[in-house]
Amino acid sequence: MDAHKNTRSTIVRLLSSMASAKEIQQYLKRFSQLDASRFAVVKVGGAVLKDDLENLTSSLAFLQQVGLTPIVIHGAGPQLNEELADAGIKTPIVDGLRVTSPEALAVVRRVFQQENLKLVEALQQTGSRATSVISGVFEADFLNRRKFGLVGKVTRVNLAPIEASLKASSIPVIASLGETPGGQILNINADFAANELVVKLKPYKIIFLSGTGGLLDGEQNVIDSINLSTEYEALMQQPWLHSGMRLKIEQIHDLLDKLPLSSSVSITKPEELAKELFTHRGSGTLLRRGEKIRRVTRWKQLDLDKLKHLIESGFRRKLLPDYFKRTELHRAYVSEKYRAALLLTVENGIAHLDKFAVADDAQGEGLGRAAWQVMRDENPRLFWRARADNPVNEFYFEEADGCIKGEKWNVFWYGLTDFTEIAWCVEHCRTRPATLKG
Repeated sequence: MDAHKNTRSTIVRLLSSMASAKEIQQYLKRFSQLDASRFAVVKVGGAVLKDDLENLTSSLAFLQQVGLTPIVIHGAGPQLNEELADAGIKTPIVDGLRVTSPEALAVVRRVFQQENLKLVEALQQTGSRATSVISGVFEADFLNRRKFGLVGKVTRVNLAPIEASLKASSIPVIASLGETPGGQILNINADFAANELVVKLKPYKIIFLSGTGGLLDGEQNVIDSINLSTEYEALMQQPWLHSGMRLKIEQIHDLLDKLPLSSSVSITKPEELAKELFTHRGSGTLLRRGEKIRRVTRWKQLDLDKLKHLIESGFRRKLLPDYFKRTELHRAYVSEKYRAALLLTVENGIAHLDKFAVADDAQGEGLGRAAWQVMRDENPRLFWRARADNPVNEFYFEEADGCIKGEKWNVFWYGLTDFTEIAWCVEHCRTRPATLKG
């Protein structure tokens, strides 16, 4: 019990500057219900090992300190490029994979071992427990011996070395090397190896650590969240999506299709790992399979009991009994499992957001933002109000073209430019009767 209390106090102390108490408690509750092997798989790129080892080890050590032991798998791309070039060994890249000759494989094995031990030793120097797992996890077969040489595809994942490490409360640090049943070592692409490990373990969190800190849009800004159910097709058509990023998104899309709906992939920097895990806002790019967003125009197209429960749990207040009868619906945007909803009316010819609710267990997933984006794409002019102490106001300020703050209500709008219309909207919000008790 004392250790459990220490874990909670450590999280609260270290995260108090980046998250609200409510957020911290939500994640504590969520993570404490998972067994060790289902918490997180962390895939570390070779560039991170090379350039950001200190932040990487401190972030992984923090997770262990709070009782959440991650499973780490790493690559070594830049290091291999250097060592192979120094040895005068040419390894063409075909279809994104390194053609691996027998002499190249000798370098691959040596470099993976040195990079693996470098991370294990760095973790041990912080006082953490870590175990080097160079082999024994990935049984493999030749991918295409004539085309790629000694490159493997995973045929079976053996969890025994990982489970032994976790049982000893030690972070398993896994190299992406495979072995055939006959004992031939094969080079395996680290992203592919991580994906196979994830499919076997089905962890709650899958984290790719990179120097960019996330997926970048056409203006080189980090995309904070992607709901693949609603955004994937449009995203894949973007001209700025270069081949490497396109391949990564395709891989993540296919991976999440094989995992429970609760699983997610985060791409972030090592120093932002705790923030990405423990705060709604996160720090990098969060990708989820997500839920499709339904758009309806009549109450009878919805399960009103589920919708009522979502609104009341989200606002922590009761709806007035006649809300659905007295509110003339314009459009409703509701996720398929009733975990996010936006309800719109029309007032004086202008769309008005009457309710925006997101379930507690969906906060931090990007589901609310995904539903908002679907709604915004169809409604170029909108106004709404929110209580002055509403924690969602920060998001509203980002989305609005303008806001007038009041003692009780803040009034927001976008797409409105006529001062008379804006003044009417502000007055309507000020005098609009409340539909929630209390």
